[in-house]
Amino acid sequence: MKMQYHIIIVVIIWSTVLVDSRKIRGISLTYRRFYKEKKSFLCIDGSKIIPFEQVNDDYCDCLDGSDEPGTSACTNGRFYCINLGFRPHFIPSSRVNDGICDCCDGSDEYNSRMRCRSTCRDLGQRERAEAEDQIRALNQGLLLRQQLIAEGVSIWREKQSQLRDLQRVYEQLRSKLEAHRKRKRKAEGLMGLLKPPGDDSRKEQVPESPAEFFRELDCDKDGSITVDEVQANVVNRGEEGRGLTEQEALALLGGSRQADLSHFQETLWQSLRNDGRFKIKEDPGSEAGALDEDPNIKAAGNSSADLKKMEEAYDTVRMEIRDLEETLSTDYGADKEFMYLQSQCVELTVYEYTYVLCPFNQVTQKSSTGTEILLGKWGSWAGHAEGLYSKMLFDRGEPCWQGPTRSTQVALTCGTVTALRGVKEPSKCSYDMELRTPAACRPLQRKRKVHSEL
Repeated sequence: MKMQYHIIIVVIIWSTVLVDSRKIRGISLTYRRFYKEKKSFLCIDGSKIIPFEQVNDDYCDCLDGSDEPGTSACTNGRFYCINLGFRPHFIPSSRVNDGICDCCDGSDEYNSRMRCRSTCRDLGQRERAEAEDQIRALNQGLLLRQQLIAEGVSIWREKQSQLRDLQRVYEQLRSKLEAHRKRKRKAEGLMGLLKPPGDDSRKEQVPESPAEFFRELDCDKDGSITVDEVQANVVNRGEEGRGLTEQEALALLGGSRQADLSHFQETLWQSLRNDGRFKIKEDPGSEAGALDEDPNIKAAGNSSADLKKMEEAYDTVRMEIRDLEETLSTDYGADKEFMYLQSQCVELTVYEYTYVLCPFNQVTQKSSTGTEILLGKWGSWAGHAEGLYSKMLFDRGEPCWQGPTRSTQVALTCGTVTALRGVKEPSKCSYDMELRTPAACRPLQRKRKVHSEL
């Protein structure tokens, strides 16, 4: 009788332990206050009051599933994994006792055939090691960012100095250009006064009669024109009066070394009248030749050449100033930390496509066949208010077939090297990229802690 009494007491105590364990399973410390042992239980959403014995009884009574935190009875329930040594978290209650270890401490499979080995300590150690690596990388990235800030400020000042120098040169060239234009107008006026009466074009004169011209070229008056006579009297118009080579003279005579009047009319005569590449050599003693020797006429020619060079230099400097002003008007970050990216391009190959990102310029996609498509031109910074410089927007790309124009958003993340890390196309003709750069590193205000309990 005494033995039976002791057995009854042990069974009652063991049952109490099982009930208490059953009641608190799957509950986080935050919600533990709702599950104190008492006569009744109020559903957390306030929808119903049930006897406390119905908590975790594998039957869903509350609409919010709060009466079954430790079973899979409620489809909307949540089971809390304590995961000592790692991060605690919730899992859907449908995964409780389903034969798969979801909690690293195995607490979700308390009543199944699966025996889960606790991996929380290993996971915790691994996560702490990764966190330490991230902190080291962040610290290194912050140091590199400071270097990039110094480099960006230096580049900025250098370009400002270049702009000031070019603006001074621009003003000097403008004054010189105006002076050259005045000299040219003066020289042209003098040239007009020195022209012979009735000569307003100084065109090369070609005799109307082929026989007359034939007699002029036939120096030895033997009734034929030779290659030597052609070389002596015909020059190349486009190369400042260069004399003809023997091959050129031979070609003008149709391949013959000499030609009579009939052959001349079919070959050289036709070239002189219809081909602008050749002309008759001017007589130095002629009016045209004498006029060319006039110093005022030479001055006019020199003024035209000088003016052309001056205008080319003026236009070149003006374009350089425009490019520098555009560069300096761009926002390179609050501390000029992104200035170094202004002249860089990074690329990434994904399957058969190579993506090239040139910050502050454009984004392109090149296929394995060589076809290149513009995915967007630099638009603006597109980050949120507290992180404006966390995202770049490139728009105005090439139009898609039956779709919008292509555009690309580039998320900037912290890294110790500048590299393109990923490319996606979440919607048609809209691309997302990730660019890692030390310039995107920012000090952490608060680092999430990892549980270290063993």
